[in-house]
Amino acid sequence: MFQIFYKDDDSLRQLRNIQPGAWVNITAPSGAELEAISKLLDIPLSMLTDPLDEDERSRVEIEDDYLLILLRVPYFAGEEEVPFKTAPLGIIYGKDFIVTVGSRNPAIIQDFIQGRVKNFVTTNRERFIFQIFYRAALLFLNYLKEINMRSQQIEQELQGAVANNELIRLQLLGKSLVYFTTSLKANEIMIGRLANIKQFKVSEDDEDLFADVSIEYRQALEMANVYNNILTGMSNTFASIISNNLNSIMRILTSITIVLMLPTLLTSIYGMNLDNLPLAHHPYAFVIISGIGVFLAIVAIIVMIKRRWI
Repeated sequence: MFQIFYKDDDSLRQLRNIQPGAWVNITAPSGAELEAISKLLDIPLSMLTDPLDEDERSRVEIEDDYLLILLRVPYFAGEEEVPFKTAPLGIIYGKDFIVTVGSRNPAIIQDFIQGRVKNFVTTNRERFIFQIFYRAALLFLNYLKEINMRSQQIEQELQGAVANNELIRLQLLGKSLVYFTTSLKANEIMIGRLANIKQFKVSEDDEDLFADVSIEYRQALEMANVYNNILTGMSNTFASIISNNLNSIMRILTSITIVLMLPTLLTSIYGMNLDNLPLAHHPYAFVIISGIGVFLAIVAIIVMIKRRWI
């Protein structure tokens, strides 16, 4: 599927045909659609297929008169797996138009289409690209805050946990942070290279925006590193806490078993049908034996408390 948009100070309009200053958005295209778009826009087919590979890293590639910018953008993957991941978004810088292509429809593209980004025009291609970078950086920061909130919630649940469910959730959040850290590093390097490419000219009016983009990515990378370190330390700490909680429970159960073992042993002996046992024919044998069993249990409890076993 592909859509053609145009915006020049007015509201965003969807077009049927390509015109100078247009923006072409391609999402999860089929092989036939890719070939048709490649012929229609006269774009090398490899530039359209590379962003569809989930494992592509951020980079800048020049072929013929086109500039391919691969940017890793974050997305929410759902609750049943690693919650936050990144995927490549291709931005093709053409002669007089821009093409965005990806296997997913990221939230930042929807922000532009649905009018949540006010001050952008498709005719100023360089500024439009910087605004895509900027929105991606903001999305990284928002997801990082969400990861931090989730980790704090899991931390509270882990205080008295014995099972590994919460610890597994914490490790999945750690995987998200690894994805974010790797993608942010690659994006930062790619943006630095982009400023030195002759085909991509940054005007004086856009230098401040370019500087803001660099700062946001640097801040997001630092935040991801800090959260990753915190989460790693938290995982190790709570793994030890869970093990300690389990040991405490096992110690309590063992103590109860030992306390109950003494009266059980006594009553088991007197449960045998033997006539020569002490108190075998005493009228109060049951009361005396029960009292001895309770006494032995109390003695065992006192000894364990003094030795700090319980």
